[in-house]
Amino acid sequence: MKYSDEFRDKQIATGLARAIRAKADPQRSYRFMEFCGGHTHAIARYGLEDMLPDNIRMIHGPGCPVCVLPAGRIDMAIQLAERPEIILCVYGDLMRVPGSRGASLLRAKARGADIRMVYSTLDAIRIAEDNPAREIVFFAIGFETTTPPTAVMIRLADKKGLTNFSVFCNHVLTPPAMRAILDSENPVEIDGFVGPAHVSTVIGTAPYEPFAEGDGKPVVIAGFEPLDMMQAILMLVDQVNDGRHEVENQYRRAVTRVGNQRAKADVADIFALRETFEWRGLGTIPHSGLKLSPAFARFDAELRFAVDEKIVADNPACECPAILRGLKKPVDCKLFGTACTPETPVGSCMVSSEGACAAHWTYGRFRDHQRRLAS
Repeated sequence: MKYSDEFRDKQIATGLARAIRAKADPQRSYRFMEFCGGHTHAIARYGLEDMLPDNIRMIHGPGCPVCVLPAGRIDMAIQLAERPEIILCVYGDLMRVPGSRGASLLRAKARGADIRMVYSTLDAIRIAEDNPAREIVFFAIGFETTTPPTAVMIRLADKKGLTNFSVFCNHVLTPPAMRAILDSENPVEIDGFVGPAHVSTVIGTAPYEPFAEGDGKPVVIAGFEPLDMMQAILMLVDQVNDGRHEVENQYRRAVTRVGNQRAKADVADIFALRETFEWRGLGTIPHSGLKLSPAFARFDAELRFAVDEKIVADNPACECPAILRGLKKPVDCKLFGTACTPETPVGSCMVSSEGACAAHWTYGRFRDHQRRLAS
């Protein structure tokens, strides 16, 4: 496939792997966190860790919006969906995310709640137009990548004069989560970040500069293809070896320093910062979530339906919170592959294809088995 195969060339990947091995100092360890769940998926899918020397460790970060959504927000969505006047519109991967006591949107739908899976924000607008006697609530979720489409949807609903439409907003921000990882009481040791790709097309590279300049952590923005990832790792190795800590942009074909100015302006107009927002695995992070701005508060489902904030403890047997912080791997969870599978997820990391557990289930566990046979 043109413009895709070029970034999956096996010979070039092998050459990059040789370059990484040649430059990686055998006397030191390199610990790089890929923040984005798409990168975690790419690493597992293409077996990139098998191409790296043993002293380079890739640490999976919390960059999957479905994974970091806390159980309490799922419970709030279920509370909305169970109201007879409401049609709740959601993306498909949210249906099986566990709430408290085994609850999920899928189970709520089976009990009779009117929950409809949509493929785009425009689908929710059409449902609102087709059902003027019902209240349509769109379950908005995602990092900076999916926030602009939600902003466009709200502006369109305003233009159309829809009075039966609102948004349950769960959009969150990447830099505050990176800050929370570095400043946590029990932080994972990190020598650098592979910065997210799609997020950076919107916000640019500038927001990562404090992590490089203030925390001394190199950041390399990378695309999702295997050659993107391998080149980004090589760039991080070079920075560590040179004692540099800079923001470098491997994904120059899509990312600039300033990002998408139009998209950022739309988001700034429609949304405002929350004082705090809870993340699964990371706890409550200041100024890390978005809500609708006062000018568009009439589209805020939490205000319209007086939904109370719910704080719910995670399942104590599930290691998803520690996996999201990079402190553990999927195989460190005793539920992985037994009680917790993609068909019966106990934790959110097993739900989305970008979750660390789902990625390891799909690809990594087979390589683990091969390694055990080889040893």
